[in-house]
Order: sequence, then C-alpha cells, then structure tokens
Amino acid sequence: MSALPPTPTKEKTNQAYADLHGTAHLPQKPKTHVAIVTCMDSRLHVAHALGLALGDAHILRNAGGRVTDDTIRSLVISEQQLGTREIVVLHHTDCGMQGLSNEGFAEQLARDLGVEVHGKDFLPFSDVEESVREDITKLRNSPLIPDDIVISGAVYDVDTGRITEVSM
Repeated sequence: MSALPPTPTKEKTNQAYADLHGTAHLPQKPKTHVAIVTCMDSRLHVAHALGLALGDAHILRNAGGRVTDDTIRSLVISEQQLGTREIVVLHHTDCGMQGLSNEGFAEQLARDLGVEVHGKDFLPFSDVEESVREDITKLRNSPLIPDDIVISGAVYDVDTGRITEVSM
C-alpha cells in the first residue's frame, strides 16, 4: 500500500477486488501445487498469462526472475510445508537485466549513490533462454530441491503475451 492517503479510485478498485475475492477462506496450500519463479517486471501479469486464479500457485518475483538463495529458501518452504510439487522458471523478453553488466551497474551505483559495490553479482544475462536453463540447472543441483519435483522453464514475450517453453 502506498504511504499516500487513499483516493476514491483506489478505494473503488480495492472494493471491486474484494467483491471478486469473496469471503471464503482460501487454503494456504496452492491448488495447483505449483510455484513460479519470475521477474518483477510490471508488464508480466503472471496469473492472467497462465490462467491462474487466486490461491492457485505461489509466485516468487525478483529482478530478472533469477533463482537466488532466497528464492530457494522460499521454494523449500513451498514444497516442504505447503505441498508444491512443480516449479516453473518464467523469464521474459526485453528484461532490464538483459544486457546489464555487474561492472557497469556498480559504476552507476558509485556515481548515483556514492556507494562502492565490489564483487556483487546482480545476476544479469545476455540470452533469456540461457538464463532460464541456468536457473533450472541451479534448482536441479540444489540439495534442498528433491529430485521428484518437476522443474520446467519458459519465456514470456512482453510484446505478444505468448509463452514459449524452453528446452534443456
């Protein structure tokens, strides 16, 4: 929620959402037993793109949709405590992380914020399909992700809304 005072538009929008939501208590466990790792990009509306309803899946978002230690922490909780049996890595075209470099970004931070960042990996990539494969491999190699968890990956096209599976 914004620190700004509520506006009539925000209140009406939230009321419309609440009306659709209903009053039934949704279970904590995702109905589809799926967790999706994806980017924070505002052009990617994961639930709509995949036809998911409220309560269907866990959706973990970060810059680039990359698999990090914290992503794995959340996935372990999702699978061990809440019944997830499948993980989907969903990256997208025209991502801000694509083409970014750790060195260039560190220079920008030094220039803009006066903060020196050395050796920090912001997980940029040059090839979106390869970044999906890297993240799938990281999940498959993690001792915290059991071998019987189904792991797949795909790329969402921000221009068309189409999702294309990435083969390993």
